[in-house]
Amino acid sequence: MSDEVEEVRRVRFYGPNDMATGLFVQRVAELVEAFDPDEPPQSTADILELHNVQQYLEHGFFPLGYTDEERDRALERIPAIRSAVARHISAMDEVGFAVAVRGVGREYSADLIDLLGRNGVFRRVPSTTMLPALYAAGAHLGDMLASKKLVDAYDAEILDELRNAPRGAEHLIRRYLQADVREEVHLPSSLTPAAARAVIERYIDGVDANPNYVGLVATAKNTPQAGVDAKLRLRARRRSTQMTEAFFAENSGLKTGCDVGISETQNAPVTSEVDTSDGWIARYRYSRRWLEESCDYPSILNNFQHLFGFVDQQALLVLPSYPAQLGVMERIIGTTGKHEYKVGAEFQSTDIRTMLQTRLYHFFLHSKGIELEWVMAWFFEKYLAEQFGARGFSFTASDRDASHLQRVRHLFVEMESAANQYTQYVQEGELDRELLEVASEQVRYREIPSLVTGKYLYPTGSDDLNTIIHLLFSDQSSLTYINEDLKSDTAAGLLVENEVAYDDFEDYQRPSIDFLIEQDVVRNTGSRVCIINPERFQILAALFSTEAANFFHLSEAGRAQAGAMVAKGWITRRSSLLTDAEADYFNYMLNSVDFSNGPRLRNRYLHGSQANRDSEDEHFATYINALRLTIALVVKINDDFCIASSHQQANPFHA
Repeated sequence: MSDEVEEVRRVRFYGPNDMATGLFVQRVAELVEAFDPDEPPQSTADILELHNVQQYLEHGFFPLGYTDEERDRALERIPAIRSAVARHISAMDEVGFAVAVRGVGREYSADLIDLLGRNGVFRRVPSTTMLPALYAAGAHLGDMLASKKLVDAYDAEILDELRNAPRGAEHLIRRYLQADVREEVHLPSSLTPAAARAVIERYIDGVDANPNYVGLVATAKNTPQAGVDAKLRLRARRRSTQMTEAFFAENSGLKTGCDVGISETQNAPVTSEVDTSDGWIARYRYSRRWLEESCDYPSILNNFQHLFGFVDQQALLVLPSYPAQLGVMERIIGTTGKHEYKVGAEFQSTDIRTMLQTRLYHFFLHSKGIELEWVMAWFFEKYLAEQFGARGFSFTASDRDASHLQRVRHLFVEMESAANQYTQYVQEGELDRELLEVASEQVRYREIPSLVTGKYLYPTGSDDLNTIIHLLFSDQSSLTYINEDLKSDTAAGLLVENEVAYDDFEDYQRPSIDFLIEQDVVRNTGSRVCIINPERFQILAALFSTEAANFFHLSEAGRAQAGAMVAKGWITRRSSLLTDAEADYFNYMLNSVDFSNGPRLRNRYLHGSQANRDSEDEHFATYINALRLTIALVVKINDDFCIASSHQQANPFHA
């Protein structure tokens, strides 16, 4: 054995739900049993460890072998431990303060600052002694900003620290722009918007700038408290672009992408494959014969829905970014702005695929003398009237000789007009052109109504439902792995794809299986654990993957299950043309109503900002995007009419 004595790892309480909690339970027991209130620890580090021990006791964490008598004896010592900690901290003053906190270490710096504030030490020790001593003890500026009492006590001095620290701006950005910040960030009351702007501006230009934080400024909404305005956002955007280019100049990265094309010999309407020979490339091939045989207007729209897969089986758009798509690393790594639309690799893959599909089809139809805008004009002016008796809708296609800049501006106007027309039709039962002219305003996509009531199913936030969905579909569920022969990405996949017996699960997994059994989600047949009701399972899967389910695309048995789930308080029914997630997507793409990091296509072009200086290629790319968005809106409107007229899942564009 080595003669070196292994350093004992001090107790640290990270919270009742942290997986590291169990690592310290045995040492907690040892320290409690050794604690003598008449001779408490003398070093501040020992006192802070005792403070963490106290939190273990208060939350009921003890060794598994502890008897009831041992538990009671440990709990009885909580007041004495609390008193010892308070006496030690309260005795601190300017004289000897630096010596007292020396050696505390980074792991206890936050606890130290918290206890100093609770016991009034900031009032007795000047900043010239306090701040250097805290830094020497292992504290960071972020630890200090987490304490309102410290910031209030040393307002001017903390302001100087923010101004002078190379990464001081990161704390301002966390406070004002970043979402899901774990600890509060308290700022000096003397910090003015002008001073905050100066700190952030200097940071953006500095060599220590972190691309994630620069990106948050670039995609933020105007934030007057932090001095963030359009000029600062543009400065950050340019710096972010520069940093990205510099990074990829030195790092090759992984090649990913999408490739679409038309096959001259293929019989199947579409084939797809993933090419991993040089990175990760998704390849789609479409049959020329199929495309040429489906050039009538109803089939063209059907191709977007079925051939290109713009919607799923419940007529919900695949275009939005759904939380279920995010991988583990995408969820936990990176910084997210307070008003940011969170996207990941799957969203970007779908975005590229659907853009390329729209571009491919645009060129193919153009070669046949057909414009997609003509198809949309037919849908609104003829199809709705002939198929559903909905008369009076109008849609004017762009001039075929117009530039793409003109086409983009025109198409966004027509798209908004169509949305406003549909809103009035649903509300009034008919279209009044004069009323449209008086009442039309910027479209609120979340508020576009539906022709049917109770169209979508949404989760209510029920704890039971949240637990069921997590256990069945999350990649973080405890039920995804039993052994190398019985495993899957999700528990639902494990149960559906395998014959898994109740006894196959480990002891720690069985309470979760018991919960699913109690909730009538799965059944233990003796030979296997299986899903009880496929219709309910379909609804649960939709709530996880797309955050909603379309009631009228369920079977009769599925609708009955939906009613039962409403009665249990798990879900609710609401009506609108778009689901909440779909509306968020439209707002992300078109405007800055809800999100700060979107392309704001509608605002840029209808307000004329920056559009004239863009190249024709850029205008063409935006035009393809506008076509894609308008087609998506057409698909949703058609589905709404079909549901209202028949409540049947017929081929939606079949006249």
